[in-house]
Amino acid sequence: MNNWNSITIKISREAEEAISALLIEAGSAGVEINDSADYLNHEDQFGEVLPDIEQSDFVEITAYYPENMPIVELKAELEHKIARLSDYFSLTGLSVKTNNLSETNWEEAWKKYFEPARITHDLTIVPSWTEDYEATGSEKLIRLDPGMAFGTGTHPTTKMSLYALEQILRGGETLLDVGTGSGVLSVAASYLGAKEIFAYDIDEVAVRVARENIELNPGHEKIHVSANNLLEGVTQTADVIVANILADILVLMTEDAYRLVKEEGYLIMSGIIADKAEMVIASAEAAGFFLETRMIQGEWNCVIFKKTENREGVIGG
Repeated sequence: MNNWNSITIKISREAEEAISALLIEAGSAGVEINDSADYLNHEDQFGEVLPDIEQSDFVEITAYYPENMPIVELKAELEHKIARLSDYFSLTGLSVKTNNLSETNWEEAWKKYFEPARITHDLTIVPSWTEDYEATGSEKLIRLDPGMAFGTGTHPTTKMSLYALEQILRGGETLLDVGTGSGVLSVAASYLGAKEIFAYDIDEVAVRVARENIELNPGHEKIHVSANNLLEGVTQTADVIVANILADILVLMTEDAYRLVKEEGYLIMSGIIADKAEMVIASAEAAGFFLETRMIQGEWNCVIFKKTENREGVIGG
């Protein structure tokens, strides 16, 4: 197969994850995200010269499909699904375009913008193809090859999830990673001392990618990856559950999370757009959790809940 079809959607930044999910569910092998915010405060560490980019509130998300897929019908179906998201995201300025392109090196071209990034005090995400980066001091390297579909681990929702894991993990915990995607949170939890990690994703492609990434890193033997719809049917209890997915999905798992988290254990939830934070908090509290920490970065929220009968010192307790 020498030709591909692409669909490029221009939409407000807050809809990035939802639209990416729609494109992947439609059969794309991956998505490429062009976001002007990626060029803010860029530090040239590797001799690259990046272009001057005009800042915008919009992102462009491009998905690639084999040439034998009915692209016109697919475009119409996506436009219909996007229209149904108008209650959640602004569709002002929305555009959906298709293109036919010859197979070139586009599958590799995006990699030049994925650089080593120090996310927390001790955790640095390093592309698997970067061979000359060496850790210094207490720095721990998370080797990652996300493909175009699963992000580079540097999104605010992932960063806050990593901050939360650093706060919570002390060593020896059992952890469940729900919606594991690239597997970055599971690898981080392993570095931070979790003794056993169970990672779940509903997408079989994500399961494969997570396994491949996890095997790039030491300690991968204690991470178990499998396909599952959130926590449905899971019986494995845990000291910590972490989930970095959309708010409307998070609220579907709070009761199962409470069932599986051990007493004095924690639930970390990220991927929450600002105007849905109270909805997620209310859902977790209704299940029996108590809010301990809330982090905010830009329009995104990450919340840490505790399962405890001792409410002293717990926000809302």
